[in-house]
Amino acid sequence: MQVPHTALRRSARRAFTLMEVLVVVAIIVVLAGIATVSFKFLNDSKNDIAKVKMKKIENAAAQFKLRHGDFPDNVQILAQQIDGAEAYLREEDIKDPWGNYYNLDKSQPDPTGIPRISSGGEPGRNAPISNW
Repeated sequence: MQVPHTALRRSARRAFTLMEVLVVVAIIVVLAGIATVSFKFLNDSKNDIAKVKMKKIENAAAQFKLRHGDFPDNVQILAQQIDGAEAYLREEDIKDPWGNYYNLDKSQPDPTGIPRISSGGEPGRNAPISNW
């Protein structure tokens, strides 16, 4: 009994060739590399945003000191209306890119008198970000 030609072709084509497997692996490696690089840039940009916001908090704290004679005890005060005046910052300005409030420590000012403003940084990483 003779086997039809299509049946032979079907049985011979049950597996992938080595070249097909290598092409798929290469594509996966390239995509993984792109994803890794983009996550690094995303994290770097969040750190930059945190530093810019700290500078904004510094400026608002300096304005607060000019008006009230001393730096605020925490950053939440800068987002509140005081004596009917407009708040110095918006609520989103006093939170870091990871959703936590910045810390304002006026007990340890830098040599120019600016209080230390810090963020815990990315959760799970022990790399706090500070204004000095």
